[in-house]
Amino acid sequence: MTDTNTETSERIGKIVGDNDVVLFMKGTPLFPQCGFSNRAVAILDHCNVAFESVDVLQDMEIRQGIKAYSDWPTIPQLYVKGEFVGGSDIMMEMFEAGELQTLMDEKQVAKTES
Repeated sequence: MTDTNTETSERIGKIVGDNDVVLFMKGTPLFPQCGFSNRAVAILDHCNVAFESVDVLQDMEIRQGIKAYSDWPTIPQLYVKGEFVGGSDIMMEMFEAGELQTLMDEKQVAKTES
């Protein structure tokens, strides 16, 4: 592992550790740059949870590093309280089963102002 990989992994770890809910995505919540990222944002919005987003298109080191960090090949990626949850397909399955909202409640993540 090179210093760059270690540095990137540490940066990702800090982002994941400093925020209750983090979505690594392509684009931003207001302007998602792929359908999967768009769906992930819509799911989180529907759950009324506050989340931090990281636009991987703005940082190539994070874009590659997040895949190694989670050992998951695709983006978006959702983390809740430091734990990797999955990508948009897993988020959708969990959401439809009511499991995502339950996870958010159990982890006591902050709700958005409505």
